[in-house]
Amino acid sequence: MNILLIEDDLTLGRSLQKGLAEAGMRCEWRRDGKSGLTALQEQQADVVILDQLLPDLVGLEVLNAARKMGLRVPVLILSALGSVEDRVTGLQHGADDYLVKPFAFPELLARLQALSRRTLEVPSQRHTVGTLTLDLSTRRVTRDGEDIDLTPTEFSLLEYLMRHAGQVVTRRMVCGHLWEADWEGVTNVVEVHISRLRAKIDRGHPEPVLQTVRGRGYLLTDASPPDASGSARL
Repeated sequence: MNILLIEDDLTLGRSLQKGLAEAGMRCEWRRDGKSGLTALQEQQADVVILDQLLPDLVGLEVLNAARKMGLRVPVLILSALGSVEDRVTGLQHGADDYLVKPFAFPELLARLQALSRRTLEVPSQRHTVGTLTLDLSTRRVTRDGEDIDLTPTEFSLLEYLMRHAGQVVTRRMVCGHLWEADWEGVTNVVEVHISRLRAKIDRGHPEPVLQTVRGRGYLLTDASPPDASGSARL
């Protein structure tokens, strides 16, 4: 299981990272809200452990931004703020679980495993980013309720991008998904498919959902890209 830990306390962070590693989990650790949000966008975490009182952006701000970007990764808030009001507020803002400090490490492990199982047991057949919707059961793509006709390759590409909504997807990742090959050097083929897909899903809409992040890859989101100065359209 891949865990993203966003926690500013040095002692607790080191302890959690070590304990999770000993439990057979991979733990990426960030110590402030801004870098935590960036990691959320770029990495494929199975569960996020999110502290509430963080530098730069507090936990709820990180959570709100992630949900607005379409990120659906399970989030467990880990906080010293333990009143009923605090817990209710966290859950209402999109958290999937809430654990109050101090806590028992075995309970944290159990909660992480439960969140991971819940995600695996209910595979989503419908993906939505802003007004763009893809339905796997009907193979239908719509934006603002209007049907969009895609080729099988374009549909598969869009499904992959939507499953990683809010995250930067590299050309190598696209190649691996579409052709089960690692040939990132041949960029023009990927760019052609991206360009054709963008023309179909963004045509007639003032706010594009498919961005190109220079030097990094592609980003599907209904929010601004992580670095607007480094993004451009093909």
